[in-house]
Amino acid sequence: MKVLFIGDIVGSIGRDAVEKYLPRLKKKYAVDVVIANGENAAAGRGITRSIYNDLLQMGVDVITMGNHTWDNRDIFEFIDDADYLIRPANFSPDAPGKGMVQVSKNGVTLSVINLHGRTFLPPHDDPFAKADELVAEAKEISPLVFVDFHAEATSEKIALGWHLDGRASVVVGTHTHVQTADARIYPGGTAYITDVGMTGPYDEILGMTKENVIYRFQTQMPQRFEVPKKGRDVLSAFFVEIDDKTGKALRQERIYINADYPFQP
Repeated sequence: MKVLFIGDIVGSIGRDAVEKYLPRLKKKYAVDVVIANGENAAAGRGITRSIYNDLLQMGVDVITMGNHTWDNRDIFEFIDDADYLIRPANFSPDAPGKGMVQVSKNGVTLSVINLHGRTFLPPHDDPFAKADELVAEAKEISPLVFVDFHAEATSEKIALGWHLDGRASVVVGTHTHVQTADARIYPGGTAYITDVGMTGPYDEILGMTKENVIYRFQTQMPQRFEVPKKGRDVLSAFFVEIDDKTGKALRQERIYINADYPFQP
């Protein structure tokens, strides 16, 4: 199975980038399953029903979330009915939605799990314990398991990658919006990258209008961060090919497309 993961989609520029590049990427890599983090898809703050449906129409199979899951109240109206939208599994058991989903293509099933870090972020249940629980449950269905760990601290993400080496097929980090250069396959067969990066405005700061962010750093005064609606785009992604029988990663590749690194067919 060939899986493409698209890093944090930010605002309309990010959604447009997915629409523009995804068909080309699916053709180039012969992709079977597309997963995308959508927690910033609605102007940087959560996701709406219409955006969820639009991303599925574009060819995304599963959408993961993170610390901005509940920012747009529209999600409470549809998350329980959204078959391919998952929020971090280590949120409160009373939270709506689910943290794992299965998607099947060409007779092969992939389990996708979403988790949330605890370091420098609001505390939630132990992601390591929840990962142990859900990976074991997933492997009763299929050896192919994909984990999106939405976390701030690089050390926490690396720790989970090693913790799941040989059990998960892929562990990707999201949240920081900056792609890291440490993509690898661990000795046990788990493909890993600390952060896939962001899909959204290229000439801003983490997807937010740079003038507002710079002003905040200069003055330490409260400043509302806004996602621009126009500008050049960047798409950050991670491609992995997984052995259908063993669930181990066979190859991996970082993908980074923007004005300085244009798409290569």
